[in-house]
Amino acid sequence: MSANDIPTNQPTATRDGVKDSAFLRACRREPVPHTPVWFMRQAGRSLPEYRKVREGTAMLDSCMRPDLVTEITLQPVRRHDVDAAIYFSDIVVPLKAIGIDLDIKPGVGPVVERPIRTRADLDRLRDLTPEDVWYVTEAIGLLTAELGPTPLIGFAGAPFTLASYLVEGGPSRNHEHTKALMYGDPQLWADLLDRLARITSAFLKVQIEAGASAVQLFDSWVGALAPADYRRSVMPASRKVFEAVEGYGVPRIHFGVGTGELLGLLGEAGADVVGVDWRVPLDEAARRVGPGKALQGNLDPAVLFATPEAVVAKTTEVLDAARGLEGHIFNLGHGVLPDTDPDALTRLVADVHARTAR
Repeated sequence: MSANDIPTNQPTATRDGVKDSAFLRACRREPVPHTPVWFMRQAGRSLPEYRKVREGTAMLDSCMRPDLVTEITLQPVRRHDVDAAIYFSDIVVPLKAIGIDLDIKPGVGPVVERPIRTRADLDRLRDLTPEDVWYVTEAIGLLTAELGPTPLIGFAGAPFTLASYLVEGGPSRNHEHTKALMYGDPQLWADLLDRLARITSAFLKVQIEAGASAVQLFDSWVGALAPADYRRSVMPASRKVFEAVEGYGVPRIHFGVGTGELLGLLGEAGADVVGVDWRVPLDEAARRVGPGKALQGNLDPAVLFATPEAVVAKTTEVLDAARGLEGHIFNLGHGVLPDTDPDALTRLVADVHARTAR
């Protein structure tokens, strides 16, 4: 299925105006009224209203409260006038939901109490059921009632990135335990990623069936791999995830950090839209990805700390590089940094909308 073949009558896009939104049209590589904009981590610590509403509530607890998820997801839509909302959650939520003993420690990230490194450990990774994440279904129901014509993006962590947290026991700079398992016991590694692909697929299906209009698969740490290792040891599991949700007809986005050498493979894994970080200009990214895919990105998040004039200049570079692309969704090349001035994001959305109006 090519991006142009994505149905426009999928049940998850039946809200008035959603299927013809600029975001979904760009995903399908159709003409748009303006280049759509949204930001990874647009609902987060950069917003004072987010910090206020989450005060005293642990991250994973906040992900399991439909009322809180709804409010946080809507905040950047209200403030910035972005073209899509992204469901507020965390990539480790499905792992927590199936009983993995983990927590998100402030300033550190996800920490797993008992890392998974042996075949016996696989038994702890049972399949995910909709009942395990009932709060996701409830929250998306609340969100779709509030969002009107604004699409909602569901998301999940890709098998490699989830495996890296599980094997390392937390964030890692070098991924030494992960790579040791991948190289040293390729069958156990394949079985681990296959199991995580099933869990991730189930989590995305819950979101789509509840009303998400698109999904993004985050492979945050896969840039640590060489292309040959990615193709052999990771892409089969990512492809299984994309194939599992293909029948729903919603656009599928794939994003990783430091993946300039992997861009073609990220698209080959099954995405309709390939996310690009700030290291590769979009015209070069299009050459690497090849035809038939929309691109998403890719302003450096640190640019937003510069003067407004510098932000405009760097935005111009991104838009110029995107000129002539089959489909372009404007985003940052990674998530919004916590100390970003929210007004800089609001100005950026307005600027991109104004300059790309057809």
